Amino acid sequence: MQSWQLWAAAAALFAAITALLTKLGVQTIDAGMATLVRTLVVAIALALVLVSRGQLAWSTLQQLPGNGVLALALSGLATGLSWFCYNRALQIGPVAAVAALDKLSVVLVALLAWLVLGEPLGLKAWIGVVTMAIGATLVAWA
Repeated sequence: MQSWQLWAAAAALFAAITALLTKLGVQTIDAGMATLVRTLVVAIALALVLVSRGQLAWSTLQQLPGNGVLALALSGLATGLSWFCYNRALQIGPVAAVAALDKLSVVLVALLAWLVLGEPLGLKAWIGVVTMAIGATLVAWA
């Protein structure tokens, strides 16, 4: 297994833990407030990690390329909207179904990477994309 695969598997594990903990949290806290709390915790934790590694300095921030910052800012906006929608869905729906439907993002990102970035998808990848779409749909509407 390559390094990126280990990181991706760890991300999946933490996403699963996140779904369960968020479901518990939104039972008593509004989805918008829950999104704010999660966002603040992420920002503070990441800032502490960057400070501890000596990577958070004003001079470093000033040297970031504008187009990269814009792309990441828009990504952050999309993340916030995604988290809010996810939190609201968890408030009113079953966690397994919500998480399964949320994983359609894998299908959508594969399609967008193919359409927008020109990343190739071979036969096995297309079979995987279709299978994931069917699986997520079956779990979400079982």
